[in-house]
Amino acid sequence: MAGKSGRQASRVAVLMGGLSAEREVSLSSGRECAAALREAGYQVIEVDAGRDLAARLAEIRPDVCFNALHGRWGEDGVVQGMLEWLAIPYTHSGVLASALAMDKTRAKDAFRAAGLPVARSVAAHRDEAMARHLMPPPYVAKPNHEGSSVGVYIVDRNANTPPKFGDDMPEAVIVEEYVPGRELTVSVLGDRALGVTEIHTDGWYDYHAKYAPGGSRHTCPADIPDEIAAAACDFALRAHVALGCRGLSRSDFRWDEARGRDGLFILETNTQPGMTPTSLSPEHAAAQGMSFPALCAWIVEDASCNR
Repeated sequence: MAGKSGRQASRVAVLMGGLSAEREVSLSSGRECAAALREAGYQVIEVDAGRDLAARLAEIRPDVCFNALHGRWGEDGVVQGMLEWLAIPYTHSGVLASALAMDKTRAKDAFRAAGLPVARSVAAHRDEAMARHLMPPPYVAKPNHEGSSVGVYIVDRNANTPPKFGDDMPEAVIVEEYVPGRELTVSVLGDRALGVTEIHTDGWYDYHAKYAPGGSRHTCPADIPDEIAAAACDFALRAHVALGCRGLSRSDFRWDEARGRDGLFILETNTQPGMTPTSLSPEHAAAQGMSFPALCAWIVEDASCNR
């Protein structure tokens, strides 16, 4: 199976696990992708990415690395830079797009420059955000460089004091205006948006809601006006382009339906969306008639260096 690398993409190393707070999710994504790629006919080596990753890849010598890592070190440009150095074709976004998307403040700057609607936000040190309200409640405080709703704090309208973060909260945080309404998400594959899903939870769409069985419910396609669905797909594709993403990405939105189209805001773009049994991008692909093995094979065949 020849990919964009020009090599026979038959021997695929699936990178999973890693060192981030999203390790367990990545292990789940990696196992699912490895099984799907075997079903699609590839020879697959599962690699739990540790500090010896470069040496292991030099020994394995794969044709392609399927990047199923999530969070820091796997989704922020670090492992992408290593793969560029090793000249191993890899999937998903490259160094710059990965680093840019993981930095929520800079990603918002790119979104604004592209004319996309974003909620008002402030970048701050964790101590500053705990010392005083940096904007009138309600607002959201979260790490500037994490995903999967890791370390997200909701400060409600009646809060008299700012949030008290746990010891694992990194120094760089972002404080963002809370947007009421419905949770929407759109996957982009290559140069097309695959559709809109609405996510239903009994509370905040946190780490548990994203990955625990029954933690959330999905409506795909979302039961929303055509105008809003079209706008969400347009915004997701424009965000993908603005960040320089490649392969698969997924953008998350909040929609305040009382404000119509003016109530739709992009929150962030994930350059390596989850690929677990409860994940959204495989669901989007399935709605377009693409099986999970076919989706994973598409991603592998899209692999390259210089992304």
